[in-house]
Amino acid sequence: MMGNESVFKLEREGHIVWLTLNRPEKRNAMGRAFYRGMADFCRQFDQDPDVRVVVLKAEGKSFTTGTDMIELGELVGDGSALSRDLLRDQILWGQGCISEIEACRKPVIAAAHGLCLGGGVDLLSACDIRIATRDVVFGIRETRVGVIADVGTLQRLPHIIGHGWFRELALTGRDFGAEEALKMGFITRICADREALYEEARRLALEVVACSPLAVQGAKDVILYSRDHGVYPGLKYVAQKNAAAIPSEDMLEAMQAFLEKRAPVFKGK
Repeated sequence: MMGNESVFKLEREGHIVWLTLNRPEKRNAMGRAFYRGMADFCRQFDQDPDVRVVVLKAEGKSFTTGTDMIELGELVGDGSALSRDLLRDQILWGQGCISEIEACRKPVIAAAHGLCLGGGVDLLSACDIRIATRDVVFGIRETRVGVIADVGTLQRLPHIIGHGWFRELALTGRDFGAEEALKMGFITRICADREALYEEARRLALEVVACSPLAVQGAKDVILYSRDHGVYPGLKYVAQKNAAAIPSEDMLEAMQAFLEKRAPVFKGK
């Protein structure tokens, strides 16, 4: 895709897409090209019926060290009202790019290693499933450099790990490792090394692929709607979705496969 080749690497494996952060010489720092590319790819995956799950990983020693501080410095401007308004627009644009991960109907599995700091936590918080190597280091470091995390961590992470853990991490800016991340529920698997990490990511992705894509994508939609609107609106929403979708070809195939004692073959119809 235009201008994204140097920042991302894309590989397809059946219904699985592997999207790799590919700026290792900069520790995969998140600049404009990263944000633009992430949004473009997520919109592309959303519209591609052959894509059923996305795995996000990274080249080099670090998953990402977060926002590219050099580019951030260029956005600060001269302190005038106009420059502050332009900075606000850039922040809103970055938020929208990360939100495309949630907006994508296809589940996104993040496989992190090494450093995953600042904007990297914003990024992972927008993913559906997070796993990591034993050597991973996470950190909401923004308070340590005089800014407020502004592309999703403060809004999404409390729903993942609860306010107790979240407020400690966000307000102290301290780092935390794999064991602590597993304990609080930020990640669901710890892997010995990157080879094991990608094997586990593939195993989880194949489990998603084996399910009905209509049901998987519908579940992601209902999960997010219920988070943002509450329990009872969420119940009404899922009732309407199922009433509109049942029966589907995937559901009938599941029933037929059960009767024939075989694995179902879902087509997303």
